[in-house]
Formats: sequence, structure tokens, C-alpha cells
Amino acid sequence: MSDLLEPGYQDIVVHTADPVCVITLNRPEKLNAFTYRTLGELRRAVEAAAADPAVVGIVITGAGRGFSAGLDADTLAAVTGAAGAGEVPAEAAVVGRGADGELPGLFSYLLQVPKPVVAALNGVAAGGGVVLAALCDVRIASVDASLTTVFLKRGLVAEHGTSWVLPRLLGPGRALDLLWTSRRIGAEEALAAGMVEHVVPAAELLERAVAYVREIAANASPAAVAATKRMVYEHLGLGYADALRDADREQWLALDGPDAAEGAAALLEKRPPRFGRLGAP
Repeated sequence: MSDLLEPGYQDIVVHTADPVCVITLNRPEKLNAFTYRTLGELRRAVEAAAADPAVVGIVITGAGRGFSAGLDADTLAAVTGAAGAGEVPAEAAVVGRGADGELPGLFSYLLQVPKPVVAALNGVAAGGGVVLAALCDVRIASVDASLTTVFLKRGLVAEHGTSWVLPRLLGPGRALDLLWTSRRIGAEEALAAGMVEHVVPAAELLERAVAYVREIAANASPAAVAATKRMVYEHLGLGYADALRDADREQWLALDGPDAAEGAAALLEKRPPRFGRLGAP
């Protein structure tokens, strides 16, 4: 079992304890605002966790009072200035201007990580912090958490995929309301609207997020988790006929695979299933 603090990071803290990797944004004095370095480190940590067989799921949270206040003011000014001059700095690959073939947008890569990514919202999420939360798969919020989109208040549009994901979480009316007004909503309103899935006491937040991943690891096939995540996101953009055909293909592949046999054996033997991990030899 892996249980270690990963070295090599300055703006984040990465702790792996089978079956969970916890990534903590660690610029509390700046409400965990993103710099180029923060964004690069976050992606590197997520990709390492995705490749680690000891990790079934990833939890992303923030240190101090904030989850993330979005792009650091200096980084935002640099990106805005470069865009106005018709130039894109090399570092902009980590602020949503990726290489050819990659989806554009901050954190779009999270949608293609074959493992659950859980946002543990400990405080305010603003701008890019909302993007990060929205593009995680599940959101667990402290009662102290709040969210504000901010974009239009800065003269910007619904950025980095929020025009796609927020209507799917909230419905078009609520999404437009939050995008147009930039008003801040608390955890309970976010829960009622569908922006977060669970609200918990502040002292229990990280424990609950880790327990959520542990529950998945104890009960669900990692291969089936990955296939189901892919289907859920890809089927959002398909008609029902194509979606049902794709689901049927995945269903028969799963039935022919070792995890279906193990699941049936576990049921007959009245024991927990022992599924293989993604990336394991």
C-alpha cells in the first residue's frame, strides 16, 4: 500500500494513500489562485495519479479559506495582454490553449481521466475555481463553501467549458443567472441547484471526500468506473440511438471481461469483490 507525500511540487501538496490521491492547492495567502506553475503542477499530479494502480480516485481541495479564487491577477493580466496583442505565450498551454488535438479550456483533461475526480470545496470557488469544481466528476462542499462565476464581471464570457457544463448541472436558466449576475451562492443553494452533490460540516470535508473514493474502491470495478465515466460524458453529446448502441457495445465487452466473472463469484460466495486496478500488470 502506498502512503506518501509526493515530492517535487511547490504550489500543491500531493498525498497518496491507497486507494486515494489527495491534491491540495497550497497558496492559501492568495486563496489558492492559479499561476502557470500551479496549473502545470496540478495537471502533472493528476496525470501521475491516473497512471498509478494504487489510486482508484482523486480528491482535489484547497488549503486555508479558499478552494480557488481562479487565475492569479498577474497571470490573468498576462493572458489578457497577450490575447489583445494577438500573441499566445508558450505557458498558455496550461491555461486552456493546449496542443493540437487536445480539448481547449482549463481542466478539460479531467473529463478524460479514467478515474473519479472529486472536488472537496473547502471555501470560495471563483472564476477558474468554479471551472475546476464543475469539471470534476462529483463535488462535495463544506457548509462554508461558496461559488461565484465572476467572468462577465471582468468583461469575459462563460469560459473554459462552463457554457457546456453549467447548463447540464443546473439547467439553462440557473446557469445563465449565475453567469450573468456573478452572484455568490452558498453551499446549500448550490446543493439545491445541483451544482454540488453533498454538503458536509467543515471539519468532516476531507474525511468524507476520501471515504467517498474508498467506498467506490471497495465496491466498484475500476474498469467499469472508467467506461461509465466515458459514456456519461460522451453520451451528453449524442442522440439516444447512438448512445444506446455505444452502451450496448460496452455492456457486452464488460460481460466478457474478468470483472463480470469476479462480480458474480463475489455475489455467490457472499464476499466483497476483488477487482483489478487500472494500470496494474
